[in-house]
Amino acid sequence: MGSAKKGFEKALDVMARLRAPDGCPWDRDQNHDTLKPYLIEEVYEVIEAIDSGDPAKLREELGDLLLQVIFHCQLAHEKGLFDASEVAEALADKMIARHPHVFGDNQADSTDEVLRNWEISKRKERADQGENGGAPSILDGVPIAMPSLQRAQRLQSKAARVGFDWSEADEAAKKLEEEWSELKEAAAGGDTKAQEREMGDFFFAAVNYSRKLGINAEESTRACIERFTERFHYIEASLRAQSLSPEQVSLEKLDRLWDEAKSRETKNSE
Repeated sequence: MGSAKKGFEKALDVMARLRAPDGCPWDRDQNHDTLKPYLIEEVYEVIEAIDSGDPAKLREELGDLLLQVIFHCQLAHEKGLFDASEVAEALADKMIARHPHVFGDNQADSTDEVLRNWEISKRKERADQGENGGAPSILDGVPIAMPSLQRAQRLQSKAARVGFDWSEADEAAKKLEEEWSELKEAAAGGDTKAQEREMGDFFFAAVNYSRKLGINAEESTRACIERFTERFHYIEASLRAQSLSPEQVSLEKLDRLWDEAKSRETKNSE
């Protein structure tokens, strides 16, 4: 491996060396399927790095994510399918084709117009490739494996780009209230299937309202989970200081400690 190589080219050489007959046994044992969990994990670690606001951490985690991309490219290269250079070339061509307002003569003066043109371009590509029998949907391209809240918001956003959307957040709020009423009716009726269906409708409407408020439903839920975890840890720590554990005290005491944790959050944020 040439010592003069740097950056992306050096990373490609390192990966090829790891996959060589005398390379790393673990790396040689991997394939596209076995790497899937690591790819997902690295995406979430990049998100955590972004949330931390630490540039050094973000650089490191982006490198780990890039490793996954390079790894998959190397696996494909070994099978004679494609290599990293072809992936990059195809990406560049795709970006040029989907930005005619930058690389062509089209006009797009707003983000909404750019996104609308983007969807039209992607739909045409899928039709040309014969996807869905040559009749692709505006909703294509959102991974089924994506977390539910995130997927719901992406699907809603894609539909909104072609005008299928509430004009105001208040309208989405009314729909949320409607779904809440239907959920309570289902709960009172005792039909488990109906309850499950109405719960899904309620969550979907809540995501829609979140989107109309400009809030990322997935991120706001993750933040809520973090707050819950920190508050519960406070409860446990407070009880440990008294040689107690949560199951040994009343719900009223747990609630008081929960309120204390919330108050501490408010004071710390001031």
